[in-house]
Amino acid sequence: MRAAVQSRQSSRRARVRALGVAGLFAALAACGGEDAPREVTLAVLAADPAGHDGAVIATQGEVRHFDDPLHYWIEDADLNRVEIFPHEAIAPHLGERVRVVGEFQYAPAEGRRLTLESVEVLQDGGG
Repeated sequence: MRAAVQSRQSSRRARVRALGVAGLFAALAACGGEDAPREVTLAVLAADPAGHDGAVIATQGEVRHFDDPLHYWIEDADLNRVEIFPHEAIAPHLGERVRVVGEFQYAPAEGRRLTLESVEVLQDGGG
């Protein structure tokens, strides 16, 4: 009988420890998930810009520009585009395929834009 009681107590402690560890992992995942950018293609941003407004996202495309008025954007093969700010941070990458991370914003009168947090040059075929 004493062995059965000890076995139940041991089993109960193991369940409590398992729940504690699971709770810790859930809390860590929730904390990390808020800061991680969402991977979103330019096609998805073009199709549903309002659905991503205010989100920190990661996307990729080729850097293009226009002189008058001066602005820079990235685009994919289907010409889906997102303007990139600040211009001076993306300008050195003109003509390159890049992965950008930043806050995406959409306003019907102003279009789609991303304020850079980081930019990474991709190798040919870059994903």
